[in-house]
Amino acid sequence: MPTPDFPAWRARFAACGRRLRAVRQHHLHHLEHLFGQHLPPALLAQADEGPNSRERIFSRRRTFWGFLYQVLHPGCPCRTVVRHVRAFFKVHRLGSVDKGTSAYCQARLRLPLDTLTRLRHASAARGEQLLPAQRDWLGLHPKVIDGTTVTAPDTPKNQRAYPQSRSQKPGCGFPLLKLVGVFSLATGVLLDYVKGNKHQHELALLRKLLDQFKPKDLALADRGFCCYVLIALFLARQVQSLFRLHQRRAADLRRGQRLGKNDRLFTWHKPAVKPRYLPNTLWKRVPETLGVRVLRFTLAVPGFRPEGITLVTTLTDARAYPAHELARLYARRWRIELWFRDLKTTLGMETLQCQSPRMLHKELEMYFIAYNLLRALMVEAAALHDVPVERISFKGTVDSTVEYSLALVEARSQKAQRELVADLLAVIAEDALPARPGRCEPRAVKRRPKPYPLLNKPRDQFKDIPHRSRYRKHNPRKSRA
Repeated sequence: MPTPDFPAWRARFAACGRRLRAVRQHHLHHLEHLFGQHLPPALLAQADEGPNSRERIFSRRRTFWGFLYQVLHPGCPCRTVVRHVRAFFKVHRLGSVDKGTSAYCQARLRLPLDTLTRLRHASAARGEQLLPAQRDWLGLHPKVIDGTTVTAPDTPKNQRAYPQSRSQKPGCGFPLLKLVGVFSLATGVLLDYVKGNKHQHELALLRKLLDQFKPKDLALADRGFCCYVLIALFLARQVQSLFRLHQRRAADLRRGQRLGKNDRLFTWHKPAVKPRYLPNTLWKRVPETLGVRVLRFTLAVPGFRPEGITLVTTLTDARAYPAHELARLYARRWRIELWFRDLKTTLGMETLQCQSPRMLHKELEMYFIAYNLLRALMVEAAALHDVPVERISFKGTVDSTVEYSLALVEARSQKAQRELVADLLAVIAEDALPARPGRCEPRAVKRRPKPYPLLNKPRDQFKDIPHRSRYRKHNPRKSRA
């Protein structure tokens, strides 16, 4: 600050200017105090030139943390973030903020997608670093693979990029995004993912993630990913695999080299037809034969009929990798279903909100960043208080994070903030789920939906009949009577 008439006050006025700039760049909810240490600060800094170089109310940092606030509060509209920023500026007398959401929406549009991707990778790496001792399984690093789908708003741009299911009529469905993710089995963080539409197979999408696998990794997946080509591509990278045997591939355990009870070595041959998604350069590298190990174990759950499960793996050393250890490891694969449930149900990622594919991609990145940051808190709490990570409640972590972020506003010193963060980690570690081995959790809905008819025509063509549920043709019980 120039002070030609009062040179002795220049240092004092300069400090006031620095504090004013710090207040203007500070976010209201103090999420940065919780998650700032897990993210590189340079990625959220103001750019020297380009779209994010101007001094704005919704800077890159404030926009990012506002976007993260929306993800942590399912159903939170852009209007809520604008109201918070408006109230914050009013309290600190920093100027007026327009009540409209246009400026904030444009700021979200200016967020670079590659920056969000780098932030997601940084959050995943941070979660992996917090628990290095318990990460390996018999000298290998297991990584779980699975796919899922999410829906998007029914807009023309979204429909062109991610068309809806063919069973739904035009104007009566929603765009469908297919996702394939790779998670760390030890920490549960999302290492990487790839997206596509309903016309792309999960194996074709997974081929784009092969660079995520390094030597001494172990790929763990269900029967949908069990194929000769994928196992061969993993072996070429010195990556082992453990899949459930595909239902269309027969496994006669009376043949092959015997390693133990229901444990055999087989030689698979290269398929005669190249998969359509595989380029010729990779197809030529696939070997003609492949030695695999096939084993079968019985899954016995109290109260249910025993089920036989057949696994195929490239870990052919029966002494180094016993069959019962492989069976236990595959049983842990089910955790990826719970991690997708945390993303889609707890955080609300199952139904995206953005109106264009460009913003849908950024919304997905923000959901995965929020998930990895929460998992990093869980891993840190587990390592600090000696609690298994899988026993910590994800929903409890979300609730505790939201409440403690509000309490950090009242902390008047850095020491008080550190004490609050330490208490937050203790609360997260104490919120442990009960041990429920063999618990049956069928995917069924208990609460009945309201008796509204299904939309089988566009809304402008649909004719609603009052008291539709009382008609005999819509009530099968009355028809039978």
